[in-house]
Amino acid sequence: MMKLSKSGLSAALLAALTWLPLQAHAGLFDDDEARKALLDLRAKVEAMRSELNARIDTKSDKSSTLDLINQNEVTLQEVAKLRGQIEVLSNELANAQKRQKDFYVDLDARLRKLEPREVTIDGKTAQVDPNEQKTYEAAYKIFLAGDYKAGGTAFSEFLQRYPGSSYAANAQYYLGSSYFAQRDCKGAISAQLLVLKNYPDSPRAPEAMLNIASCQSELKDKAAKKTLQDLIKAYPDSAAAATAKERLSGK
Repeated sequence: MMKLSKSGLSAALLAALTWLPLQAHAGLFDDDEARKALLDLRAKVEAMRSELNARIDTKSDKSSTLDLINQNEVTLQEVAKLRGQIEVLSNELANAQKRQKDFYVDLDARLRKLEPREVTIDGKTAQVDPNEQKTYEAAYKIFLAGDYKAGGTAFSEFLQRYPGSSYAANAQYYLGSSYFAQRDCKGAISAQLLVLKNYPDSPRAPEAMLNIASCQSELKDKAAKKTLQDLIKAYPDSAAAATAKERLSGK
């Protein structure tokens, strides 16, 4: 029987050691856990090679050579097993990296939906939250549909939820208009007075004053005339002021 030389066994083991890092390098060295597993495997194979070399140095009879051959076969089987483990680790790492990438892509998409967007309100540019805009537009849609009670409730809830919104002046005005449409003049006057108090520079302010004057007329309140005069004085160039002049001229 041909004896297995020390150089032959060493060459076989070195070939196995060379193959392992080449197969694992592409996917495993980016992950600490996978890299540790590779280092452990390499250490194990190196220990086997050292053990075989030691036996060759101390035993030269045929029975010892057969033991070494058998041991070498066991070592090759172990290497094959370790190769399988490396492939499993490579697949698991690749899948984990894909899941992580998909997670961040989804998270980024969700965050973008929540980012403030730029809108134009009464000729002015403003940054508003997407949900804020959606809530306001829903309330306005109800108002336009003629459901003034539900519309008023929607505008009231909007103002409670977004008191500092760029839509607040409009929401307050339409809340007052909802009351007026329901013939609730006292509620309408209270709501429109808040427009004048909190948003005097809003384009809705002159319209709010006109609405107040209309309610005062409905209530037979003599203050209606003064409200129209104040409207003309405060907002002379507005469309509401032109309407106020027409009403005064007809009295």
